[in-house]
Amino acid sequence: TLNYDIMARFRRRTCIILLLFILFICSIMMALKTLRPDRAGFGDPFGLGLLPELQQRAVLLDNKQNSLNRVQGDTVTRVSNLHSIAVNTMKASMPPVNKLEEELSSPNYNFHIFYYSWFGNPQFDGKYIHWNHPLLPHWDPKIANNYPKGRHNPPDDIGSNFYPELGSYSSKDPSVIEAHMKQMRSASTGVIALSWYPPGMADENGEPTDDLVPVILDYAHKYNLKITFHIEPYKDRDDRSMYHNVKYIIDKYGGHPAFYRHKTSTGRLLPLFYVYDSYVTIPEIWANLLTVSGSQTIRNTPYDALFIALLVEERHKHDIHRSGFDGMYTYFATNGFSYGSSHHNWASLKAFCDSNNLMFIPSVGPGYIDTSIRPWNNHNTRNRVNGKYYETAFSAALLVRPEIISITSFNEWHEGTQIEKAVPKRTEQVVYLDYKPHKPNVYLELTQKWSEKYRKEQEQWLM
Repeated sequence: TLNYDIMARFRRRTCIILLLFILFICSIMMALKTLRPDRAGFGDPFGLGLLPELQQRAVLLDNKQNSLNRVQGDTVTRVSNLHSIAVNTMKASMPPVNKLEEELSSPNYNFHIFYYSWFGNPQFDGKYIHWNHPLLPHWDPKIANNYPKGRHNPPDDIGSNFYPELGSYSSKDPSVIEAHMKQMRSASTGVIALSWYPPGMADENGEPTDDLVPVILDYAHKYNLKITFHIEPYKDRDDRSMYHNVKYIIDKYGGHPAFYRHKTSTGRLLPLFYVYDSYVTIPEIWANLLTVSGSQTIRNTPYDALFIALLVEERHKHDIHRSGFDGMYTYFATNGFSYGSSHHNWASLKAFCDSNNLMFIPSVGPGYIDTSIRPWNNHNTRNRVNGKYYETAFSAALLVRPEIISITSFNEWHEGTQIEKAVPKRTEQVVYLDYKPHKPNVYLELTQKWSEKYRKEQEQWLM
């Protein structure tokens, strides 16, 4: 009997201690749950978005925490998790574009970005194109003799001072096109100004790319981006050939949902064309195409559009007006290189355009360096200053309240104006520049930042 009483007391004491321990543990867990912010991931580090691998790790840990909550029988958490599973299942069954719309910044159709589809590699093109760019000699033979000659030898030696995250890619690679569209959309740009030559034509270092336009249009549409055309100079470009170019582009691509049309102040929706090196052709020839009384006029026809000329020198503004163009852009990402690319001249250019019913489209860029293909051109290098140069350009552009801002460029790697992701790279022969101490997408993020700033300021202008 004595042994039985001792055992009974021992069991009661053990149960009480166990119960108290369980209550203590529950109290601690409730306290911790109260202290934990509702939206905090388990162990969220500061600046999680800077490192995708950390973000993925935190998501896995957060999923584990949710599983623990379910085991504990937390009814609210269980319902919440079931709802999340249902929502995720629905999302998975939707077309990818819907998921993209949720993840990426909304496109800003007043931000136009210059894009080049002239790159090639052996896998997709049978050889390297443009990455193996030749070293261009100086026009003065005495100066040219002081610099190296030849051409680049990809994949480790490319015609750029920076190295792309995607490597020496082909512009025909569908995965590259999609990656580019996603990057441009993440930067909150809205319109891609696609470098374009007529069918069968190309720059002297490239090959025809017009057959790639339908694919680019399709991928642009997937990301809710629009395509406009940056018509490059080619042999014998004049009023007649340009008429045929515009007719060809509108007839072939104008029906695509990604084809860009700009809404004018009068409410008309018109295609828009950038015309590079427009000043090479005399105003009288352009007037044949671009004025109502011109012999080859495109005005008031089904092919009427907005034509934007390149302004380099100050005198070009008068030629542009006489030619019948609808506006001007400055293209070069080198502050001080030309009259048009000098930020301090933008206010007077905008005033000129306003008084003559023209559009002024300043071009901003992250920097400039082309010594990989023009080794003698050091004096035109513009250091990126860890993004400050780019932000200064945006600030100068916003001061003149433009209807559109153009960005030079997404991927003009030869001239070092790209905002595409770049990575550090070192070989025995070359040490490439990079975006450190920032991450590879820093210029996409800066573009997105200024796109939002532009939107907010534009609302104030309209008020």
